[in-house]
This record gives sequence, C-alpha cells and structure tokens, in this order.
Amino acid sequence: MAAGALDGIRVLDFSHALAGPYCTLLLADYGAEVYKIESRSGDMGRGWGPPFAGGMASFFLGLNRGKNGVSIDLKRPEGLELCLRLIDRMDVLVENFRPGLMDRLGLGYHTVHRRNPRLVYCSISGYGQNGPSRDEAAMDLVVQASSGLLSITGTRQGESVRCGYGVTDVTAGLFAVIGILLALRARETLGRGQYVDVAMLDSMISTMSSNYMSYLGSGIVPRPMGTAFPTIVPYRCYRAGDREIAIAVGSEKLWAAFCAAIGRPELETHPDYATNADRIRNRAVLEPLLDEVFLERPAQDWIERLQGAGIPASLVRNFEEVVGHPQCQVREMFPVLDQSPAGPHRVTGTPVKLSSTPGGTRKAAPRLGQDTRRTLEELLGLEAGAIDGLVERGVVFDGLTSADPPNARLSRGDSSRGRAPRRDR
Repeated sequence: MAAGALDGIRVLDFSHALAGPYCTLLLADYGAEVYKIESRSGDMGRGWGPPFAGGMASFFLGLNRGKNGVSIDLKRPEGLELCLRLIDRMDVLVENFRPGLMDRLGLGYHTVHRRNPRLVYCSISGYGQNGPSRDEAAMDLVVQASSGLLSITGTRQGESVRCGYGVTDVTAGLFAVIGILLALRARETLGRGQYVDVAMLDSMISTMSSNYMSYLGSGIVPRPMGTAFPTIVPYRCYRAGDREIAIAVGSEKLWAAFCAAIGRPELETHPDYATNADRIRNRAVLEPLLDEVFLERPAQDWIERLQGAGIPASLVRNFEEVVGHPQCQVREMFPVLDQSPAGPHRVTGTPVKLSSTPGGTRKAAPRLGQDTRRTLEELLGLEAGAIDGLVERGVVFDGLTSADPPNARLSRGDSSRGRAPRRDR
C-alpha cells in the first residue's frame, strides 16, 4: 500500500467503546502506527454483540482494524512503567476515560508532558475537563439529550427519536482527529505538543450551528419536524406509490425545475409558493398537496424524473441496498479484510480520498494482546525472557497463553464467514 499521510506518527491508544476508537481508526487508516492498550479484560466493545466473528464482536472488528493490540495491566507498577516508557516513543496519546482517571493512574497530561514534551495528548469526554458537568457519566443517548439534539429529532407529534447511529460519539471522534492534526501542525512551529480537550457536548453544539443560530436569531425554541427542515420547503421525505423518497429543493431555480418535473408548473409562480419564504409560511397547505402528488407514481419513477431535472432526490435506502449500491462499490466503501481466525470480513472504508497519500484498510483488528510481545521487543528493546517474566506475573497478556482473558466467554461467535448465527428478535 502507498505511504499514508500520517506515516511515521505513533499513537498510544487508551480509548474504548466508540468515540476514541473511531478517532484512532481514522488515524490508523491514514498511516499512523496505532498501539491499542487494553487491560486483560479488553475493550468493552469486544463484547458488544452479536454478531460475532472469530470470537470478537463485529462492532469491535470494524472500529479497531489497522491497530496493534497490546495488553498491559495499568494497575500494576510494572505495567505503568511500561506504558510510561512507551509514551516516551509516541507522538500522540488518545484516551476517553472519565476526567481525572488518567491522573489517578499516573498517566495524566502534566505527568507525561514532562517526560515527552512533544507529545500531543487528546482526551475525549462527555462534557469536557472543566465545568459543573465535568464528572457526569455520558453515553451517546444521554448527550443526544443534553446537547438539545433529541429535542429537534423526532416526529411532528413530539415523540423524541434517537438518531440512528452513535452521532455524539462519532462526532467527538472526528473533532478529536481535527484537534490532533491541528496540534501536530502547531508542533512544527512550537517544538512541543499540547493538550487537546474534546467534549461530546461541545462537538454536538458546534455541528448544530445552523440550528442554534436559528434559535439565537429568533428566540423561538425549535421542535421536532420529522424529516422536514425548518428553513427550506420542500425538504423532507414523501411516501411515493410504493416506498419513501427524500427530496431537497434548496433554491428558486430548483423550485422551478421541481414544479415542472412533478407536472405542476402552475405552482412555480403561485403567490403562496413563489419564494421559499412564501412556501415556509404556507407549509401547512403545500405539504399535503405534495403528499397527494407523490402518491400518484412509484418511487423509482419519481426518482428518475426528479434527478433528471437536477433535483436532489433519493430512495430511502436500507443498509443492504447501500452496501450493494454501485456507487459504494466504486468508492470502495465496504472493503473485505482477512480477519483471522474468522476469515474474510467486510468493514467500512475510508471517507477521504487522497491522491498522493491515500488511506486504506491496512490490516484487520487485533486479537487481545496480539502485538504485545512484538511491541515490547521493537519499541522498548525487551528480550524474550524479560517478556516471558512479565506474562508469567500477569503484568502483560500476549495473546498466546492458553488461558482465556476474562471477557472471552462474552465474545465467542461461531462463524467462518464473519457472521454469527442470526436470531429473530
């Protein structure tokens, strides 16, 4: 594989679950050497299934590909010393524990910064490292609620609906990548690393800038609108003859083309609908009219008409349709990795295409402790006998011992094709 944009960058990854692992997944995909530090029990994400493949949850396989698996007991003085020595060799450290935990372990920013001033240290948390909510427990659903997202996501009848994926975790992971890259760039001129503090709450408020600016400008508290958009009409999903379609008419030029495409040219200049502001004021009349129009034809017929007229429109696809779509195949968004011992396993691809230093799915997710021995040999220069002693004393786990780690029974799956037996819910 061609050199990645982050080749030569070493990352020590103490993260677990979703936000941190998504951040380090992207770093690994674009060439960084990521060393995933886990306790003997492993990342909780290893047990987040079914489905399982090769004893690991598919959730874990997708988020931790391309990383080196290193298992060290951080509660043991010898384990802590090993981590500190590894930190000396790193460019970036990522963690998403509760605020204060890394300090209590002896791995907080100020401690390690004195050892390695060039280290970029990134902490991802629910509410940040200061403020009255600092110590509150946070997971995706809770931050969707506390950030205001749930208050605008749901049915018109007012029922709150969780966003269908871990949006607050993933968004924080994305901002963590941005923060790390900013700090690495600044290091070129400052000569030292810095602390990167990323909060899920802050990340969501930033990504909802347009929504918050509407509120800050009007003082009107927004409510759920289903798939509709507060400042554009028409912009939502409609039920066609056989399934739903999504349509976005974002300009007056598109409105003219839209009216012609649906066979209602008289709507273009109608005084109630001539401008977007008019359409918003008269949404309650226009939307039911369009509902009736779209019931007249099958969805695919409407898609061909609308896309042919340059209108942004799509079928509401399910995951099976997305995975099999030719566009996703051309863009290599679902590559297959050889995941030992499960065999071929499909994962999601890299989102940013670089012409000279492309990203890519470089290797499969590690088994627990898979790379412990090699990491200690190559980075710290430990000899085989010394590593054997660490394994025997339980300071590290090398993935080779006969005894299963404590979470093994949670992450067993039986599938040679990367999928667990299907169960009806």
